Amino acid sequence: MNPRIRKNVSIIGVPMDLGADRRGVDMGPSAIRCAGLEPRLEQLGYAVRDEGDLIVRRAKAYSAVPESNLKYLYEIVRVNEELADTVSDLIVGGRFPLVLGGDHSIAIGTLAGVLRHKESLGVIWYDSHGDVNTADTSPSGNIHGMALAVAMGYGHPALTGIGGERPKVKPEHVAIVGARSLDPGERDFLKAKGVTVFTMHEVDRIGISRVMEQALEVATRGTDGVHVSFDLDGVDPKDAPGVGTPVLAGISLRESLLAMEIVSDANVVTSAEFVEVNPTLDSQNQTARAAVELITSLMGEKIL
Repeated sequence: MNPRIRKNVSIIGVPMDLGADRRGVDMGPSAIRCAGLEPRLEQLGYAVRDEGDLIVRRAKAYSAVPESNLKYLYEIVRVNEELADTVSDLIVGGRFPLVLGGDHSIAIGTLAGVLRHKESLGVIWYDSHGDVNTADTSPSGNIHGMALAVAMGYGHPALTGIGGERPKVKPEHVAIVGARSLDPGERDFLKAKGVTVFTMHEVDRIGISRVMEQALEVATRGTDGVHVSFDLDGVDPKDAPGVGTPVLAGISLRESLLAMEIVSDANVVTSAEFVEVNPTLDSQNQTARAAVELITSLMGEKIL
């Protein structure tokens, strides 16, 4: 996306915390807005429209779903159905959907909406976690740890059916970047499905530049667009402390900014979301401010 070309960007807030089962992350969209996202995007030449926030009802106890261990399943499905419709409508209207979370379960709806318009979507999943659990493998039942598996068509039918009949994300078109906390079931899933995973071992060994070049090769090979799903816990907690599930020894903010700059230069991104900012765990909105820097880097901001 050339920043010199005026484009239409729509911001959609999804104040969801049910997928993480931890309060605070629902305030993430407001924190990112307060950190100055809209004026920064306008400075880059984008025509920005804030679509406001979707309504998320505080659901009753997850025990109301007796056939499953999935927490708050029905409300998460309802919100993601609405998000899928919203994202799809924005794309029809010629707008770039920029979704702000909320926990990472909202990626289910974002991707469902985008996939109505793509036959073969590439995905860069920037995250310390794999998010490929299912009800059978999840230690917690938290749906934010299942979003990528659902997007690929694996999981509870109520989740995989969000957005109706549509193509699924193909495992060979997914690149996970920054993984350093994977559950045993996730390791088995990723190996069995052939998903490309760049752990911190690869980041340390070959550097973030080469990792992102390879991630783009995966996400663009035979695809008709790339979605960036950025979990702020992919960044090291020293630079992004305000997240619900921090994992030590992560990618620095400067490296992460470079990663987004490299993706921006490829001019292939058609949608994006930034999730898991939890202001209650933050210091002076540091993590939300980092999110704004990352978003504007993805959208074409340069130092010079």
